[in-house]
Amino acid sequence: MKLRRIIALITLVVVIGGSIYGYSIYKSIFSANTTFSQNKVAVYLPTNASYEQVQDSIRPYIKDMERFDMVANKKAYSDNVRAGKFVLTKGMNSNEIVNALRQPVPVRVSFNNQETLADAVGRIAQQVEPDSLALLQAFTDKEFLRDHELNKDNVLSILVPNTYEFFWDVSAYKLTERMAREYRKFWNEDRKAKAAALGLTPLEVISLAAIVHKETVKADERPRVAGVYINRLNKGMKLEADPTVIYAVKRQTGDFNQVIKRVYFKHLEVDSPYNTYMYEGIPPGPIAMPDISAIDAVLNAEKHNYIFFCASVTNIGYHEFAVTASQHAANRRKYIAWVNKNNIK
Repeated sequence: MKLRRIIALITLVVVIGGSIYGYSIYKSIFSANTTFSQNKVAVYLPTNASYEQVQDSIRPYIKDMERFDMVANKKAYSDNVRAGKFVLTKGMNSNEIVNALRQPVPVRVSFNNQETLADAVGRIAQQVEPDSLALLQAFTDKEFLRDHELNKDNVLSILVPNTYEFFWDVSAYKLTERMAREYRKFWNEDRKAKAAALGLTPLEVISLAAIVHKETVKADERPRVAGVYINRLNKGMKLEADPTVIYAVKRQTGDFNQVIKRVYFKHLEVDSPYNTYMYEGIPPGPIAMPDISAIDAVLNAEKHNYIFFCASVTNIGYHEFAVTASQHAANRRKYIAWVNKNNIK
């Protein structure tokens, strides 16, 4: 009897101990192990991140790191860390956290209205792992430019402003190749046919669209403005677009942050292929990143006889259009008087 009691007692202890151990394991794996109050938090792990870096990154969000470590080691995660953006949800247990850290989620990358390639890659670099220098080098790489028939003057054209999904740790090379594919996709047969009908290449359309974009913020007016420039090109006239002069001045000085509100005669004397008062034809590259509405405005330019346009003083934001030089001179006098009255320098 005594032996049976001892055996029963030992059995009870083993069962209780096993239950406690089992509960401990269950708690480690399946009980909530987050501390944040918001519904979700994002964790970014760089390329070649170590397990120690993972611990440092998630520590602010984890209630019990020992519980997480135990599960991570059991699931061999600590030896298979992935880079990227990961999302943790409030109330996740250690098992779910490890699973989440194995499933990178894409980031939405958007850009528009960038003045230069440097500005564009700087904006993109804020949203992915590669820095602006790596992206700039990738976009200006000789092989990349050659493979896509681009050069440093027109490579900005390849960035069609929109929102794209990438994995956060995308390489600079893969990002540039993706943008090249998106550029080719954008230039579908319909757009290419419209460009050809105008006697322009897609790159020329984008360079002209950049001027149209700069000339007017009013999307509904852009086809009419584009029509003026198409008429000028067809007549063999210089484009004489103020935004190109402003760009030429900035390019010459290297200061793209300077604000030039008014074009003076001294600006027209800047010797640059971007100065369309001095040189005929379309500039060698875009003076900024045009949005899609500006590109399509060129492709669908309004057919009219206007050769000139000048900012309106009665319909602010829009322009007055003219067929003859005398009509344009009258519109221009009104504008100059308004500019002087408002002391715009």
